[in-house]
Amino acid sequence: MGAQIAQQAALAGIEVVLTDTSEQQLGKAAESNRGHLTRRVERGKLAEAEAVAALARVRMTTDLAEAVRDSDFVIEAVFEDLGVKRSIFAELDRRAPAAAVLASNSSTMGISKIAAATSRPERCVNMHFFYPVLVMDLVEVVRGPMTSDETVERAMAMARAMGRTPVLINKEIDGFIVNRILHAATQEAYRLLDAGVARFEDIDIAVEKGLNWPMGPFRLGDFSGLDVTYKARLHMFETTGDERYRPSPQLEAKVKAGKLGRKTKEGWYNY
Repeated sequence: MGAQIAQQAALAGIEVVLTDTSEQQLGKAAESNRGHLTRRVERGKLAEAEAVAALARVRMTTDLAEAVRDSDFVIEAVFEDLGVKRSIFAELDRRAPAAAVLASNSSTMGISKIAAATSRPERCVNMHFFYPVLVMDLVEVVRGPMTSDETVERAMAMARAMGRTPVLINKEIDGFIVNRILHAATQEAYRLLDAGVARFEDIDIAVEKGLNWPMGPFRLGDFSGLDVTYKARLHMFETTGDERYRPSPQLEAKVKAGKLGRKTKEGWYNY
């Protein structure tokens, strides 16, 4: 997510610093982004000179302080762990310029839970991009109870500057708009599977052919990562205590077995 958010901004002419604790991960990010843009050039959708320039606009470093020292806008895209996010935001608060906006790409956690670790909650906001960022147009901008109007306007403007379409959510709710609706539909799919009503393959086919989804819920889970799906479900369940949100036992079993979807070559399907 972070790699593609950075590259999407660079494609729009924005200078970006991409940071990670791992040199290896940064190398993978550079290789992946180069591959995406090379394919666009090969298909005639991007001039080679534009691709070279966009790749050059993304500078990489493992030094977080260096990455944010002169930044106007910071977007965090680590995995969905509240403790980790709060720790990073606390460091960003110390390292980034006082006027910088601190945005989280979290798909489930309202910014108020993260911004409390900073001295600038009014400059913190959710900016939830969708994977793959280089393809998906939507960005959910979510205002926290202390997020200022100026910060919201800057987040909306940043999304547009990156060539993306933002929608504004004025009240923090778990799952925001898209994942809340998607969660309801996929939870029903898991209930049908757990009850033995139909095989996951047939549920996917029914949803793809009957609702015209590009991918059924199980194929989509493999694409996104079953660990991501499971953690999002678990967060909703633990936050609300509502049994409707309890993760499927079969989903939990896949995650515990390390069968996480495409990234491990096996999930609901084999790859």
